[in-house]
Amino acid sequence: MNNFSIKIKDPVLSIRNLSVSYDKGKYAVDNVTADIKRNSVTAIMGPSGCGKSTLLRAINRMHELYENIETKGDIILNGNDISDMPTIKLRRMAGMVFQHPNPFPTMSIYDNVIAGYKLNGIRLKKKLRDEIVERSLTDVTLWDEVKDTLYKKGSFLSGGQQQRLCIARALAFNPEVILLDEPTSALDPVATSKIEDLLVKLKENYSILMVTHNMSQAARISDYSMFMYLGELVEYGKTKDMFTKPKDRRTEEYLTGKFG
Repeated sequence: MNNFSIKIKDPVLSIRNLSVSYDKGKYAVDNVTADIKRNSVTAIMGPSGCGKSTLLRAINRMHELYENIETKGDIILNGNDISDMPTIKLRRMAGMVFQHPNPFPTMSIYDNVIAGYKLNGIRLKKKLRDEIVERSLTDVTLWDEVKDTLYKKGSFLSGGQQQRLCIARALAFNPEVILLDEPTSALDPVATSKIEDLLVKLKENYSILMVTHNMSQAARISDYSMFMYLGELVEYGKTKDMFTKPKDRRTEEYLTGKFG
């Protein structure tokens, strides 16, 4: 570990010497080691192009969808090496939510929530489907808003509602970890506030890892923060400590707006 990382007992995720390159010898993520605490919100911060999203996507092996991307190192999720898991199982355990809300446009709200089961060929009895849909939508505080329009298309919802629907879709599998790639950057302040409140509530049952450009958001809702620069994990610690007493000069310069 680098000098500014923390030790976490019984982490939900252990990242060890992770490097990801898009071009041979040029690393978007360079030898990152970190443990992620259970039932917490961990923010990944840093300027554009520093490797934040690349690190996040490595956790559910999204890079395997593209040629020529090389990944080295180990990622252990709940004691299991992710490289040994079928990707279907891994992506159920590590649900991904993207920057722009992306409900399936031709599907109803109901079908969007359980889309993962259908796409993986998992057949469920209607009673269980209904239970999963209600639980997932309730978890994202959307049930009362949509319970009378479950069979309307998800694309009719507002941007903030669509993003909560996408989070519900990730929760339907009851994942170990929720991976969020700038989940509020396309939303207005009111919708952003709702998502932030939701994430604080969700950490009671899930472990959340979130890429954000928004430093004030990280300060508001994250328990731990990682600062990345040029592919390197520069500093990692409790958010309160990092924002008040950063240990690395580059962290301090980023947090005070000297670059970004």
